[in-house]
Amino acid sequence: MDIKEKNINLLGLKCPMPVLKANKKIKEFSSGDIINIMVDDDAAPNDFKIYCKTKGYKILSIKKNEHIIITIKI
Repeated sequence: MDIKEKNINLLGLKCPMPVLKANKKIKEFSSGDIINIMVDDDAAPNDFKIYCKTKGYKILSIKKNEHIIITIKI
């Protein structure tokens, strides 16, 4: 299996749009891919924790600098 790292830019979107748009985009990727999701909504990390638990994905990290970067493995 060829694991790929992908980026999704969801800056400027407010809850629940980051999760909804990420869910649509993730359907284009393969199981095992690593996804870096860039957001600036403070509610997004908690939303993605719930989303990943529901979908069976794994959160690898949540980093907050200028933006929030949530890294998940699907």
